[in-house]
Amino acid sequence: MEKMKIYINATTGISPQESFGATVYPESITQHPGNWFNSIEPDYDTIIDVKLIRRMSRIIKMGAAAALKCLQQAEIKMPDGIIVGTAYGCLQDTEIFLQRMIDYNEELLTPTAFIQSTHNTVGAQIALLLQCHHYNNTFVHKGFSFESALLDAIILLNENEMNNVLVGGVDELTNSSFDILSRFSLYKKSLPGNLYTSKTKGTIAGEGAFFFLLSNLAAKKNMAVLNAVDFFYKPQNSDIIADKINALLSSQGLSMNDIDVIITGRNGDINNDALYDTLEQTVFTGRTVINFKHLCGEYPTAGAYAVWMAALMLKEGKIPQALSSQKTGNEKIRTALVYNHYLNEHHSLFLLTAC
Repeated sequence: MEKMKIYINATTGISPQESFGATVYPESITQHPGNWFNSIEPDYDTIIDVKLIRRMSRIIKMGAAAALKCLQQAEIKMPDGIIVGTAYGCLQDTEIFLQRMIDYNEELLTPTAFIQSTHNTVGAQIALLLQCHHYNNTFVHKGFSFESALLDAIILLNENEMNNVLVGGVDELTNSSFDILSRFSLYKKSLPGNLYTSKTKGTIAGEGAFFFLLSNLAAKKNMAVLNAVDFFYKPQNSDIIADKINALLSSQGLSMNDIDVIITGRNGDINNDALYDTLEQTVFTGRTVINFKHLCGEYPTAGAYAVWMAALMLKEGKIPQALSSQKTGNEKIRTALVYNHYLNEHHSLFLLTAC
């Protein structure tokens, strides 16, 4: 059976940039001091019932608002399925529950924090808000969480099980999670003047919640085509990655010469970025390469930000003005390849083309 085209009908998200409800990439970059990028949250009252907001933790509000806004943009009231990818789940509620266990000596505990601490809470809350009784799934696969959610949606759409699927990637940052991850030297002590030229260890902490309405139906309002997704664990060297990239392109009848822009997951860590340096000198030679983690920070589902950015670029047919200081060309953008890795363990590829 021939695979169908998978269209990105609509997408939006909440991130350290002005991304919520944006139909074009923001004209200016929001600068954040320090080594921690918090999301710019919208006025939730405009999209979620105020009576429900007070019972939601921060990540639930972010995920629910992004999902509902995505559906509004797609002009679809009820998706055929809801799929979420998250590595950390609802950290804030988890911390509250664990702290209460200590404070109350494991007695007289209210169940709310525990119920809302589970990883599938975001997807469940979206379904409750929509009264959606359709397929609902959450993937918790570390740096492959968002990618696994996308793959699940693609399979369902290709098999004609559904016509549209709401897919998201969400992760939040809290004081405790930042402190714990800092012990592993994941983050820089302070934000350097230029993240990509600092040549030091560590990166910038980030977070975000992005949702996509994927469909197997062609329509004028579709933003881009999601041609292929691939992910692989701990490749031994850059040659294996190059082979994966070429195989992905070949499966779509393309070569590297057909790619107009490459979006990489550079994050400013000298060890993390060494692999991107090698690829730019080999398989990416001569292509337009831009980065995205100076905009959203590093977190396991950051690939969702890159796919959102690529979809907006392909819809507009150009590289955002906010990234004009990077290596860019003036040609119309028709194809975009996203290559990202998390901790040099979880490697992901996304191929998108214009409609």
